[in-house]
Amino acid sequence: MNNTISKWKAQSQEETFAIWKSPSNIALLKYWGKREGQLPVNPSLSFSLSEAYTITKITATPDKLNAGITGINNNTEHPFLQKIKPFWQTVIKEIPLLKDYRIAIETENTFPHSAGIASSASGFSALALCFISLAEKISGNQLSEQEFLQSASALSRQGSGSACRSVYGGFTVWGETHLWKNSSDIYAIDINEDIHFDFKQLHDAILLISSKEKSLSSSKGHILMNNHPYAAGRILQANQHLELFRKALSEGDFDLLSETSEAEALSLHALIMSSAGGEILLQPQSIELINRIRLARKNGLKIFFTIDAGPNIHLIYPESEKINAELYIRNELQDICPAEKIIFDKTGKGATKIH
Repeated sequence: MNNTISKWKAQSQEETFAIWKSPSNIALLKYWGKREGQLPVNPSLSFSLSEAYTITKITATPDKLNAGITGINNNTEHPFLQKIKPFWQTVIKEIPLLKDYRIAIETENTFPHSAGIASSASGFSALALCFISLAEKISGNQLSEQEFLQSASALSRQGSGSACRSVYGGFTVWGETHLWKNSSDIYAIDINEDIHFDFKQLHDAILLISSKEKSLSSSKGHILMNNHPYAAGRILQANQHLELFRKALSEGDFDLLSETSEAEALSLHALIMSSAGGEILLQPQSIELINRIRLARKNGLKIFFTIDAGPNIHLIYPESEKINAELYIRNELQDICPAEKIIFDKTGKGATKIH
């Protein structure tokens, strides 16, 4: 995070607020396994979404006696509070001028929790963006756009690793790699200048197999990677996949993008199944969808899948295939999803400040 922020002093003693809208993102190259400080063991690559986002308003009131987070949506026992409190300690360490303020949070998502979309990514990135905006207002200082987004990415990472990728629109990479000279484990970077025109607008149809709380949390999954027998091989594979992703995305190679994305998704589930406890998150409908998607691509339809740590399938396709892909989804895939539930989304433009 920008070290200058920690030196800012409060110039105002008035109540103020900040509102940000921040999207979730879908990773094609997965973040799975971390080091101390919420740092990744391998780089990850994702694109931000458009319709799946969180809107958060934070009101900061000078109040030394009652400083800290008072509640979420006027609820002092909101279930998300337990996740935010450790993050708040990080916030006041990075932005000390906020430590004497009473913090009220109002937040809402446009998508259901546990629907196969990373709510922690949009949630923590929105929080980080608001906190830095508040620091600017209270101190009277202002960062450049690049400094602001980089600082928000670094701060949100400490709440949720994947959140650091949500502050940017389009494609991002998080994790140090020789492929991008400005890449970092501390924050994500925008890589859109390296993306072929054909992939500037990708669609993500989320085929919902289950909307239940996933049995394996991301935090537990990362811990299981610490002593995983295939950890070293996984890190090597992830870096090899990143090279293939860069080639595919820059050259507009749909076949390479499809093959690498699917190999990456299945590797994630292989790692989960071969971890201590060996959880199986895929369900029979997940396997059936995978088989149908691959058959459709073999027959010429430009679609591929990715999967996060759960049973739901993300079906990805370019703008040029939108009509054909969505007709196929409704005719051939929707009946497999319980309650025929599908969420349609696409590449988004990143976080937006609401005035």
